[in-house]
Amino acid sequence: MNEEIKVPKVIKTLHIITGLNDGGAEAVLYRLCLNDTESRHCVVSLMDEGKYGPLLRRAGVRVHALGMPRGKCSLRGLCALWRILRAEKPQVVQTWMYHADLIGGVVARLAGIPRVYWGIRNNRIDQCHATSSTPRVARLCARLSRIIPKKIICCSQEAAEAHKALGYRAGKFIVIPNGYDLSRFAPDGDARQKLRVLWGIPPKVPLLGMVARYDSMKDHGNLLDALEKLRRSGHSFQCLLVGTGMEKTNKELCFLLEERQLVESVRLLGQQNNIPQIMNALDVHVLSSSSEAFPNVLAEAMACGTPCVTTDVGDAAFIVGDTGWVVLFKNSQALYEGICQALEAMKDPHAWERRKKLARERIQKNFSLSRMIEKYEEAWRE
Repeated sequence: MNEEIKVPKVIKTLHIITGLNDGGAEAVLYRLCLNDTESRHCVVSLMDEGKYGPLLRRAGVRVHALGMPRGKCSLRGLCALWRILRAEKPQVVQTWMYHADLIGGVVARLAGIPRVYWGIRNNRIDQCHATSSTPRVARLCARLSRIIPKKIICCSQEAAEAHKALGYRAGKFIVIPNGYDLSRFAPDGDARQKLRVLWGIPPKVPLLGMVARYDSMKDHGNLLDALEKLRRSGHSFQCLLVGTGMEKTNKELCFLLEERQLVESVRLLGQQNNIPQIMNALDVHVLSSSSEAFPNVLAEAMACGTPCVTTDVGDAAFIVGDTGWVVLFKNSQALYEGICQALEAMKDPHAWERRKKLARERIQKNFSLSRMIEKYEEAWRE
């Protein structure tokens, strides 16, 4: 469809997202709204305001929460979305994740808005356990991809290829890697020292960590199995688990720690707001996921000069390059060996400092926030 539409210098962009709790897509949306000066942004959450709603409001971005149940839509919510679209009159609607792609895309087109851009953040539908309806919604989106979105924006090449195979319209894909605020995620020796002293981490004890919510796709069991092997092999270490569900109230997680005799070696910090400081405090960030599209935490850690050990999921290998270690997913032995290689590399201080510097430089070159914003603007103005 060729629309003869004159796109103004400042684009009025309305984002529709499934929810605004802690997550990769939510974080990217937040960074985009805060730093894109070429658009006026408004955000609609199909569910509640979550973590990022108040933060967006504080930054001057209008936020609407429709209160729909998780994984379901309601007539009241659909009517509210219709009214918001008619009142806001955006030039562009950018949706994020499957349910928002479907609901937001259809309602936006019915409201007379032709410039709808879908956002895809997953690379493997079969492992997307957000709700039981998610795979069905994704497949329905594949059918509608010919008529609803103008373009489909993916955060990784692997995600694009996976969705083409599912039946999404191949010619509509644009890959825009995530971008990061490199003034916020940067090496900080003072933060590193303060937090390690606060936690009582001796200078020569390696500090590992994983920043991720408690979710089956993050495969914390794989990480804990690798850490158990590390403990049994006689390595001295501490490990921080940070994110939603990483708390002592998580009985399932605590049982796994006790079963593997890791209670003294693993600290549960829960959800934290000082992620750049935590990344600086770590010696190595470990990601044990069984499925990802574009793991934000790898780029955030590397931007702080923290090398990574990661499973080979999504674009993880592309992010890490030759600055870290990439191993098979769902393989605790491989993850254990990757961590051992990182700990061995730490024994050469000069080489380790060089590796940290290269990790930072790789993110600067490939994944800056300004580059991501520029690519979104190009897509919206096409």
